[in-house]
Amino acid sequence: MQEALNYIDGRHAPASSGEWLDDVDPAVGAAYARVASSDARDVDRAVAAAARAFAAWSTAPASERGRALRRLARLIERDTEKLARAESIDSGKPLQAARTVDIPRAVQNFDFFADAATQFASEAHPTDETALNYTLRQPLGAVACISPWNLPLYLLTWKIAPALAAGNTVVAKPSEVTPMTAHLLGELCTEAGLPAGVLNLVQGLGPRAGAPLCAHREIKAISFTGSTRVGNEIAREAAASFKKASLEMGGKNPTLIFADADLREAVPQAMRAAFSNTGQICLCGSRTLIEKSVYARVRDELVERVSALRVGDPLEASTEQGALVSRQHLDKVMGCLAVAREEGGRILCGGGRASVAGRCANGFFVQPTLIEGLGPACRTNQEEIFGPVATVLPFESAGEAVELANSTRYGLAASLWTRDLSRAHRVAAQLHSGIVWVNCWMLRDLRTPFGGVKESGLGREGGMDAMRFFTESKNVCVKL
Repeated sequence: MQEALNYIDGRHAPASSGEWLDDVDPAVGAAYARVASSDARDVDRAVAAAARAFAAWSTAPASERGRALRRLARLIERDTEKLARAESIDSGKPLQAARTVDIPRAVQNFDFFADAATQFASEAHPTDETALNYTLRQPLGAVACISPWNLPLYLLTWKIAPALAAGNTVVAKPSEVTPMTAHLLGELCTEAGLPAGVLNLVQGLGPRAGAPLCAHREIKAISFTGSTRVGNEIAREAAASFKKASLEMGGKNPTLIFADADLREAVPQAMRAAFSNTGQICLCGSRTLIEKSVYARVRDELVERVSALRVGDPLEASTEQGALVSRQHLDKVMGCLAVAREEGGRILCGGGRASVAGRCANGFFVQPTLIEGLGPACRTNQEEIFGPVATVLPFESAGEAVELANSTRYGLAASLWTRDLSRAHRVAAQLHSGIVWVNCWMLRDLRTPFGGVKESGLGREGGMDAMRFFTESKNVCVKL
């Protein structure tokens, strides 16, 4: 049986407790590996290693840090097929998606921040003719990076890369549900010659490993992506110990389709927004708002397209919808479907478990589901389901569309589709979302800031915002 181990001070090791967790392949519904079940002792060892490595790493030339990150990028690129397969087995996502999206994005993360390490600039301010003020941006020390299960290596590297580029050392905790590519990343760190202690990976459960990591007095900042519930707990801990925190949390994202939109593009992209990664992306558009004059047409085409999505073995090339990540998550999504029916929702397609023959007969599959007939205040349109479930709602005016879009406690992302440029700008400004896509979805530029508002997040990551988060500014005033 495979093992997902801790990576501390440049070496792989099991948990101090000697305990293990099952790593389940969700497509077959059975354990295929075991995961180190770490606790505070492992966290202490990892933080101590990071603290020891900080002095040398933080003072290394930026170009040297950049070269180290680029070596990691090339090794990930070399091992794309191995990493993609591990990601697919661990998470249930189609192998093709892992191969073409997740692993290439991990490569891009390291390449981008390898460049950023040498391009991160500060400011200077002459004060009349009496003094010169300049700002130093200095790394914080040992920082914590906590990543979720839906895009395991993609989001783990999204956090690690800027932290290392800025000169910090890192203790990262990947999700215990999808730990394998983090384990493999540790192997690549050794091969790349990353100094011991610069990057440490602690496997295990949130309460046993994540909580002591966030509470550790030597951890200077926490970058977290995950649920709003856990983000709330981390925010409390960070406030109590005066740590910096960047929190990217839940979403209940709207897709707004106006009657004048190019529907040939808008409809398939709205489906893609709702059902990519089986709906298990925080940016998925799970509420499709459609202008009333084209509602029936758009709804019917969505039903046709969603009904045609191929659910199947993630390792098969023809599969478009894989498995949900765990039995627990399957039960949650099925419970949400029961709630939708209780609320009076009409199931337009899907609505139950999907049957997949062969080796995946016991896997955690759900039919892609569209629901109509539910008001904006119902639980189905308010609570994050995080599965292949989307609702459709009509609207009559731009004002009503904005009101519907903003009617949840979340504010992570939105997309809107219209040919009216003036309306596009006006509505985008009115939406309570950290990112708004116009006539597109999930088109990302790594230079731009990313994060949510309301209960979707606190702080911004991406580009130089990430570099600023992982540094502290110091003003130096020199009298002339």
